[in-house]
Amino acid sequence: MNANQTRKKVTIALFVATFLAAIEGTIVSTAMPSITGELQGIQQYSWIISIYLLATVITTPVYGKLSDLYGRKKMFIIGALIFLAGSMLSGVAQSMNQLIWFRALQGLGAGALTTIPYTIIGDLYPFEQRAKVQGWMSSIWGIAGISGPLMGGLLVDYISWRAIFYMNLPFGIVAIYLLSTSLRETIEKKKRHIDYPGIVTFTIAMFSFLYAMTLLRENTDESGSFGLMGLLFGIAVLFFIIFARIEVRSPEPIIPFQLFRIRIISMANLDSFLLCVINVVIIFYLPLWIQGVYDKPATYSGLAMIPLSVAWPLGSILAGNWISKKGLRFIGVMGSCFLLASSIGFAFMTASTSIVLFIVYTFMAGLSFGLSLTSLTVAVSSSVGWELRGSAVASNNFIRTLGQTIGITIFGLLLHTGSADTIEASVLSASLHTIFVWVAVLSVFVVLVSIGLPKLNQAEQQQRNAS
Repeated sequence: MNANQTRKKVTIALFVATFLAAIEGTIVSTAMPSITGELQGIQQYSWIISIYLLATVITTPVYGKLSDLYGRKKMFIIGALIFLAGSMLSGVAQSMNQLIWFRALQGLGAGALTTIPYTIIGDLYPFEQRAKVQGWMSSIWGIAGISGPLMGGLLVDYISWRAIFYMNLPFGIVAIYLLSTSLRETIEKKKRHIDYPGIVTFTIAMFSFLYAMTLLRENTDESGSFGLMGLLFGIAVLFFIIFARIEVRSPEPIIPFQLFRIRIISMANLDSFLLCVINVVIIFYLPLWIQGVYDKPATYSGLAMIPLSVAWPLGSILAGNWISKKGLRFIGVMGSCFLLASSIGFAFMTASTSIVLFIVYTFMAGLSFGLSLTSLTVAVSSSVGWELRGSAVASNNFIRTLGQTIGITIFGLLLHTGSADTIEASVLSASLHTIFVWVAVLSVFVVLVSIGLPKLNQAEQQQRNAS
């Protein structure tokens, strides 16, 4: 088998794995009413999704570092097997508590699927081709956003909600087989240092922080919950400090702090954080505007969001094709300008704003995410050599998920619907207007950070120096 055929098989395996990780959130959300109806645990509704995301966030940098130490293939296969085991067990769960634990196991494997594919692409392809392939890979998230709800609805209506977990098995097995038989790696055999203290302290710190953010998002008035939230934040701060001290001394830190001294990585991570704060607000609150302010049904809001899901992969593909010609900064600034224009449009919307304008703003937002996030992924993966690439890509993915977590929590405190039982359009409209104004302000900062991104030739020079 020649090199091109081998690379093609590996790429197909990575696309399949990325699609499984990308579709998991949307397809499970569609099935939640059926799941809670059968397992009778509506009070635990949010934990089905939260525990999965929490486990994914915690393991993302761990898989990134371990792939640098032990090779991409080995860690990808381990992560994929854990993900498939969690999927199979979730499909046979007989109670909400069981499902929550099995979803946590699934998330422990998903950290590999969301990080290592981008790292392998960075290893396999030279810069020009890498940008195109990572553009196509980034577009998978947009495709998953379109197909996930539809696929989930069909499986739930005509088979069972359990089928949404079982469907991962055949695709995951194919991805593992293709990667294990096609990817060849040469790993230097020597004794490896695993940063166990770093892994433990990071896990405790992140679990405490994300659990506290979950309580904050629920915005409960119970004094006990506020006391627990304060305790969790305190534990998070303490263990983050301990973690930082451990990492500085560790010969193989889970998160190498030297990465953040590389300008293109620090700027790309800051840009990614801001983009994902905005991203989660737009994805969650625009459907609420359609249903609560325009007084349209849920199906209508889903259709109105299709422009975002179509524009996102389009922007990713365009970014992949243009980066080597026009440069990272050009693509980043272009994407941020589309985001600023759409955010200003959202900030000035009223109940009488035309749905056509709403669709235009939504399309521009999707285009901006595709252009910007894809170019940032390429920037990070191209700025270091093989031995740090896994950690670099994992740090960027971690920052993105953290941005979404913080964004939905903080802006959730600004959301008001009127009363607990009904949505008052005027109250909702006023609170969403405030949220979108702040989104527009953040978009200005995204533009400024994008202008500060190094040019393409600087990124390539950093890559050569690091390799």
